[in-house]
Amino acid sequence: MRIVAVADTHLYHRELRVPDGDVFVHAGDLCQSGHVRELAIALDWIAELPHRHKVVIAGNHDWAFVRDRPAALCLVAKGVDYLEDEALKIGGVRFWGSPWQPEFCSWAFNLPRGQALAEKWARMPESLDVLVTHGPPSGIGDLTATARREGCADLLARVAAVKPRLHLFGHIHEDGGAWQVGDTWFSNVTTWECERAPTVFDLDVATKAVTPVAVPAARR
Repeated sequence: MRIVAVADTHLYHRELRVPDGDVFVHAGDLCQSGHVRELAIALDWIAELPHRHKVVIAGNHDWAFVRDRPAALCLVAKGVDYLEDEALKIGGVRFWGSPWQPEFCSWAFNLPRGQALAEKWARMPESLDVLVTHGPPSGIGDLTATARREGCADLLARVAAVKPRLHLFGHIHEDGGAWQVGDTWFSNVTTWECERAPTVFDLDVATKAVTPVAVPAARR
């Protein structure tokens, strides 16, 4: 299974060359202000992509899923799966998607660090192959231009317990890349408003082994 992943397109998606693959994943921040009109534009683009399966989660800019939820959900086309603390199985591979991150500039899907976020991550099932979150775990792909680490410690702890084979996220534009830690490949798949290319992984459906195919360099 070839997985092609992006995040933080922020309506610049037409500038992006998306490689072929089996599953297209958008790890949030499709929009800029998050109005439902913006979401419609981004989801129309995703619906046009040739990938057989498309998995989308919201990010902190995607306010439509909070403020105008019924309209936002109606925009999700057939063949696109929107996940919000939900599971999905594709060809024997188990996905889980969740939009939350530590409080960040009072945007959407923000929660205080500590118990509130830990409760969200506790919903993550233990039988999991691919985890998609908008925000990064603490210490991995979470370094900002001001040398601050913005990742979530409770997310890192839950991933260490669940041990997915692949954890995809975005949110922090400056720290794109991929890192293998124990049994899990972590990847910040940000496109930084489409100045950075999509990230591509192959996942062996039988063994669940993950192989990086294309991991663009970070832009700092």
